[in-house]
Amino acid sequence: MRVEGIPASPGYAEGPLFDLDQPPASYKAKASAEEEQAALVSAIGKAVGRLAALIETANGDAAGILEFHIAMLEDDALSGPALAAIGSGQPADAAWRAALDSEIAGYEASDQDYFRARAADLRDIRDQVLRALSEDSEAATPPGAILYGDDIAPTRFLETDWSIGGGIALKRGSTASHVAMLARSRGVPMVVGLGDEAETPTGVALLDAERGGIIFSPSPAEIETFRRSASTFADRQGAARTFLTEPAVTKAGTSVRVQVNIAYPSDVDGIEIESCDGVGLMRTEFLFGKTLPDEETQYRAYRKVLEWAGDKPVTIRTVDAGGDKPVPGFTVEETNPFLGLRGIRLSLKRRDIFRVQIRALLRAAIHGNLKVMFPMIATPEEYSHAAALFAEEQAALAAQGVAHRLPPLGIMVEVPSVALTPEDFADVAFFSIGSNDLTQYVMAAARDNAAVAHLNAVRNPAVLRLIAAITAFGRERDIPVSLCGDAGGDPAAIPALLAAGLRDLSVAPAQLAMAKAAIADVLV
Repeated sequence: MRVEGIPASPGYAEGPLFDLDQPPASYKAKASAEEEQAALVSAIGKAVGRLAALIETANGDAAGILEFHIAMLEDDALSGPALAAIGSGQPADAAWRAALDSEIAGYEASDQDYFRARAADLRDIRDQVLRALSEDSEAATPPGAILYGDDIAPTRFLETDWSIGGGIALKRGSTASHVAMLARSRGVPMVVGLGDEAETPTGVALLDAERGGIIFSPSPAEIETFRRSASTFADRQGAARTFLTEPAVTKAGTSVRVQVNIAYPSDVDGIEIESCDGVGLMRTEFLFGKTLPDEETQYRAYRKVLEWAGDKPVTIRTVDAGGDKPVPGFTVEETNPFLGLRGIRLSLKRRDIFRVQIRALLRAAIHGNLKVMFPMIATPEEYSHAAALFAEEQAALAAQGVAHRLPPLGIMVEVPSVALTPEDFADVAFFSIGSNDLTQYVMAAARDNAAVAHLNAVRNPAVLRLIAAITAFGRERDIPVSLCGDAGGDPAAIPALLAAGLRDLSVAPAQLAMAKAAIADVLV
């Protein structure tokens, strides 16, 4: 029986199902409230220690996720209500579960997929402490298993040995979750949104994370067909690697620039600069973690990436907080954050924070080929105000005798108002199309909502018409145009993007080879 879902990380996996939803061992109550409170504090400490040990072997996104978990565990806002409930007579496990379940329910009730995805992190935090309380250890995952359940904890993913295969099949889950990000970066097949089965399936299953589906209790014919598809996919991946260190060129001989998207400075450690044409998008909101980064912290982060890239361009996006990326001490709670105070709107509202980032960028610019772009631009005035702040901080650094350089300033094209009236933005240095948000706003359909996933497609004629229009305008006015959304790394979307006139794509590092191979197969 085949059940359809949403592909979150492409690939194929064949193996035994492993139930992610096994309950933890029972907790033995203590003799007094004081002992219960001490047991909870000790369990939280054990969970923090376990995460700290994982950080020693993690980097990039994984380290950032684990640091977020530690910060949550050390936050009195989580432990305080639980400790108070213990003082009122509840045992430690019940008090902790109730406190966390209340937080989880709030996240799950959100109409934004990002916040629903963060509920998985809170469940992970909850269950780690419950395991520490019961002195229970997680059952080992069988080699090559398909992990199946409601959702998966990031720590479960990081502790699993994926070197011998396996995959993830979730009844719910999200393509925006931390685990989905990790799965894509490590090439682990993952499907979400499979829905509930009447009974928990057992035995061997076939996970098709290229199209999005899983086959339970497969027949011999289904196994044979599946293995052919998996073999073809593996062959395509192997063939794509031959393109990795070569310039991207279409069948007709048209050159296409392929850059990479990164989130953390450490992301470049695993990328050979010869394999790409630079950095088309460096996200900076991930530097804004549990504390707002100071000027030196940001300067060092930007300088590292610029020096790695040498003379190749590095396009750094100013902080795109808000919407699906809340930042403590910076963003505000809103009923509809995707249409609220996010991106450049928030930066212009909090100029004290924005000026710190601007100074760091100006100083870092002397170390490489820096370009800076502003997110969520909707009006020419927003660009003008942001550019004016760069000019003001440049003058201040010059007066202080601090080495700096003013980089080219461009904008993200992700709000339809910009794509519809590009002539109002003819003074920008470059355009970078954010296909994720542009598609979401044009189609009024969240890409991570399974009920409307069919609507959220960059290949929709309406979306492609806007992409073609902004590309044609850039060519006419000699303004460079690139695309840095997920669509740029999707082999199925690349032919349509090139047909729309794009000649500069920025993709996730793991997608470089397949993107270049797809470009080589296009006749433009």
